[in-house]
Amino acid sequence: MNKIDYEIQHAPAYASLRVDLKANESVIVESGAMAAMDSCIEMKSKTRGGLMKSIGRMFAGESLFLSEFTAKGKAGQLYLSPGVPGDVQHHYLNGNGNGLMVQSSGFIASSPTVEIDTKFQGFKGFFSGESLFLLRAIGEGDIWFSSYGGIVEVPVMGSYVVDTGYIVAFEDTLNYRVEMMGGLSFNTLKTSVLGGEGLVCHFSGQGKLWLQSREFYNLINYLNAFRPVQSSTSSGSSSSE
Repeated sequence: MNKIDYEIQHAPAYASLRVDLKANESVIVESGAMAAMDSCIEMKSKTRGGLMKSIGRMFAGESLFLSEFTAKGKAGQLYLSPGVPGDVQHHYLNGNGNGLMVQSSGFIASSPTVEIDTKFQGFKGFFSGESLFLLRAIGEGDIWFSSYGGIVEVPVMGSYVVDTGYIVAFEDTLNYRVEMMGGLSFNTLKTSVLGGEGLVCHFSGQGKLWLQSREFYNLINYLNAFRPVQSSTSSGSSSSE
């Protein structure tokens, strides 16, 4: 077991990740997550998941490239920051064939020995108002992921129900299906598609599930009320005294 040394700082509201690389040790990082690093660390861009899957991620509005950071010749520190304020979670894959499913915007970094791939959700992703892709991490090594808000770890033993907007990651030993809460109706369907509301994910089996304590679309809806709106007064009207 060759774990990468790290420290999660400023959790859970504004967590960042410090990775302590040994000489000639590498880590794979989501493009744009690097905040600062020692000068001995070198970066090299990489692609993962095959051409078609990479194109699919590009059309979904996600970054196409991952980056590999290597401490050349001596140890160095690398500081990584998620895109939204929240928490950072570490998980170690033991190489037993079981993987980890992570919301595509939550991936921060992993060991080079961890294979990062995309898993198409189809209409489940469309109707939940979320990204069309989940990342699947398999192999052996470290992986770090982030959330909007704090992260809650739930050990599932049997079944569990979660609003789709709060899912951060889960072990692929869990089965899941997305359903509408309160029965299928036109109004429920309209609300679910446009607002990402009214949908829950039913998990079954045994494994770990990670939830975030806040939902990003709720924040967007809250801030929308304070959005400046242009006046609709007629352009031909004028006043004089």
